[in-house]
Amino acid sequence: MPKILAFSGSGRKNSYNFSIAKCAAKGADIEGVELTIIDMSEFDMPIFNEDLEAESGMPLNAKKFKQLLMDHDGLIIASPEYNSGYSALLKNAIDWASRMEDGEKPLQAFKGKHAVIISASPGGLGGIRGLVPLRMLLGNIGITVLPNQLAVSGVFKLVDEQHQVSDEKTQKNLHAVGRVLAETLLQAAK
Repeated sequence: MPKILAFSGSGRKNSYNFSIAKCAAKGADIEGVELTIIDMSEFDMPIFNEDLEAESGMPLNAKKFKQLLMDHDGLIIASPEYNSGYSALLKNAIDWASRMEDGEKPLQAFKGKHAVIISASPGGLGGIRGLVPLRMLLGNIGITVLPNQLAVSGVFKLVDEQHQVSDEKTQKNLHAVGRVLAETLLQAAK
């Protein structure tokens, strides 16, 4: 059974990007797919530094995140846009997970995975400028990023007090992105 991991590149409480990651995951929740949704605020990691790694090894939360990546076939990644790029939190988590430990192959947590990328922003572009470099990074580490992506603009009007996407059209679009990933993984598993 294919497994999908959904998360946001934001550690902010009540993150809009975490809200859209959860919504897209609902679209991926079709028969035959197992879903895991994680909040990256629960995976606090120090900034990647090879000296720190040599001295202390991989931090526990980095190991946990890396193991989740290795245990899943597909990824739903919602990334906020910071200065036309993806978040430092997301890059740092990817950097830690890219480190090879004993008995692993290079980039084992990433190679052969499929992903969809989405973003949300209060602004008019919806974070789309951050998806371009994110797509490039993910492709460079062995992830097949599906062409289906979505940038949700004006998101503060589309999420309710419970931090759920409340706008029907936005829900439908996010569900479609998640569903495409699930269908791709199910097809590949045949």
